Amino acid sequence: MDYVKPGEVLNAMIETGENKARLSILQMLAKGFLGGAILAFATTLAFTATQQTSLGIVGALIFPVGFVIIVLLGLELVTSSFALIPLAVLERRVPLSRMLANFGWVILGHLIGCAVYAILYGLTITKMGTDFSHPLIQTIIQTSEAKTVAYKHMGGSGLALVTIKAVLCNWMVTLGVVMGMTSRSTAGKIAAMWLPILIFFAQGFEHAVVNMFVIPAGMMLGANVSFADWWVWNQIPVLIGNFLGGVVFTGLLLYVSQKGTSLASQVERDASSASSSLNASDEPGRRAVPAATAGAGKSL
Repeated sequence: MDYVKPGEVLNAMIETGENKARLSILQMLAKGFLGGAILAFATTLAFTATQQTSLGIVGALIFPVGFVIIVLLGLELVTSSFALIPLAVLERRVPLSRMLANFGWVILGHLIGCAVYAILYGLTITKMGTDFSHPLIQTIIQTSEAKTVAYKHMGGSGLALVTIKAVLCNWMVTLGVVMGMTSRSTAGKIAAMWLPILIFFAQGFEHAVVNMFVIPAGMMLGANVSFADWWVWNQIPVLIGNFLGGVVFTGLLLYVSQKGTSLASQVERDASSASSSLNASDEPGRRAVPAATAGAGKSL
């Protein structure tokens, strides 16, 4: 069957978290670089679709293509790992230090990947810095300012708001990567992953990796945003909110709700394996009896 039961999905989440935590530094940097750049590609594609149609929902329908590419290629997205690696730590598969190392190196990879794409994309839409009439330039600038100085003007309420939006965002993003584990076929994985990502992007929630591209890209194009505005009023609270959304609402709650079924699924698989082995070992004996009987009949 194509469908994977929730108990088996939980096992896959823990195993995936363990594998991610055991990557080498070079692998984490490379996979983080590619994950950040590909998500930045998807973001500008979504902006383009929204600008061309004047419908935000069209951009939201298209944006998950980046997430799908990242997951299917086994690349790194730190926001997804927020729901997976903590479970491996909880199960004592990996130490806490490996989890923190993964988060740190992958975030660095994201920042580099997003910066590279931001520079190349900026040169593209400005025609090597000679023409600033492209409509997406203003879109990126306005988005960059809306994600930083708009919260700054709200003060403490702004920090609370951006954190809440980050929690809601990664609740869906991590659910997207988990939904991809509910199918064994590529088409099934794509369809399952698409839905939660569409939900988060369509409602304007805050995603740390998307912001690693949008905000610095806006700064490069002339947005009235400082480095401190970027990190204090968005990047740090969004990373915190994304972590809480992923580890609490997806990782821990699915762990609590499916832990028993996970054990039951393992018992069923072990029993099935034992039964298959027993049947296989009995098979020669069953074939030998008729042969012996036939031989005895002939001797008589």
